[in-house]
Amino acid sequence: MNVVESYTGHVEPGGDAARRTLEALTITKLSVGPMDNNVYLLVCRATNEALLVDAANDPERISDLIGHADDRPTLRTIVTTHQHGDHWQALGAVAGANGAYTAAHPADADPLPVPPDHLVEHGDTLSVGDATLEVIHLRGHTPGSIALLYRDPSGHPHLFTGDSLFPGGVGKTNSEEEFRSLLADVESRVFGELPDETWFYPGHGDDSTLGAERPKLADWRNRGW
Repeated sequence: MNVVESYTGHVEPGGDAARRTLEALTITKLSVGPMDNNVYLLVCRATNEALLVDAANDPERISDLIGHADDRPTLRTIVTTHQHGDHWQALGAVAGANGAYTAAHPADADPLPVPPDHLVEHGDTLSVGDATLEVIHLRGHTPGSIALLYRDPSGHPHLFTGDSLFPGGVGKTNSEEEFRSLLADVESRVFGELPDETWFYPGHGDDSTLGAERPKLADWRNRGW
């Protein structure tokens, strides 16, 4: 697996992974599967423990991303951001191969192929070695969609949004009620709490920042679902 060290937020389907190195964590992004799903491997630089966001597809490529050498990170946790099948095709294989714990919100747990070891609610935390991630429940794309927030003490926040927030809008919803719910949570729990320099990492496609998207919120509201 080739890993590019110059991180831009863009990776090609089936292409190289891209790594961002922070003081305490590395974040490596990889596109897998036919729907260009993003997989994010977070590794604590102090302990070499890892957390994977969405074991979406291609377990062999995810295994290559983790590595095969003796100094590869120890995958402790796999978080599934929501119940849609394109985000968990490799969950059983990757969890089984690494002996990793799995985590998801209880409202989205039943459809998953592996019952979650940890059920997480809004405001809970998960550990990646010495680093801490906060769970943000964003209701609408699915009942149990979650985002994960890392507050970098040496820089800006980093937010893993699953399919709840993308550059250009919130995630797909199936009714006006679901759209209003998702937009309200994104506005209050994300844009209302976090600064413009927050970098967010969606479940598909390129990354963005809250500052780049904030001026568009009114347009999203008017556009509707």
